[in-house]
Amino acid sequence: MFLNYDEAAVERDIQYVFTDKSLIQQAFSHSSFVNEMKNQGKHSYERLEFLGDAVLELITSEFLFEKYPDLPEGKLTKMRASIVCEFTLSSVAKMLHFGDYVLLSKGEELTGGRNRSSILCDLFESVLGAIYLDGGMEPAKKYVYTFLLTDIEHKTLFYDAKTTLQEMVQKDGKGVVTYELIDEMGPDHNKTYVTDVLVDGKHLARGEGTSKKGAQQMAAYRAILKLRETM
Repeated sequence: MFLNYDEAAVERDIQYVFTDKSLIQQAFSHSSFVNEMKNQGKHSYERLEFLGDAVLELITSEFLFEKYPDLPEGKLTKMRASIVCEFTLSSVAKMLHFGDYVLLSKGEELTGGRNRSSILCDLFESVLGAIYLDGGMEPAKKYVYTFLLTDIEHKTLFYDAKTTLQEMVQKDGKGVVTYELIDEMGPDHNKTYVTDVLVDGKHLARGEGTSKKGAQQMAAYRAILKLRETM
């Protein structure tokens, strides 16, 4: 069973009604769950994710191509990468409550899979793949445009957060940005790192991530938001 799940709730959240309801369950079936439910003919979301990833790249590329007619290929590529990065896609999936709906094995559930960024990111793409198979390109575009391709400046901020923070600090005539690892939590295969970002030795913000780099990126992102509030 899904956690707090019914088809109407999923369809309401994503603003799309499926003709083939089996695609919804597949889109939310993690491989660990499928492996645990042996010989029941279930399929994980991995194939839908593969398709959704390709559809997402096409939709995002077309959007950026039309919206920014004067940008060169290199900048368009960088902007696309920032929009479809794990942080952005997982944030949107979290907003859409996908963590409530995903089917996981008991082990994956106990180790926090429901809130794991990598899984939430996969779910955004698997749902897109399911929508594309069920209804074609137009509803797939609507899903991406409605939930992802809005507030582009804010969504692209995380991708270059460390560079952006450094530029902001130098612009204000301040000194050096440094990062300090504060804690490591969880087993080796599923660690969470906690990092502080400091400016001239003074604490500015804290971030968490599944890698040291990711924790630094999150700390920088939160620092930027904090600095913008004081401008």
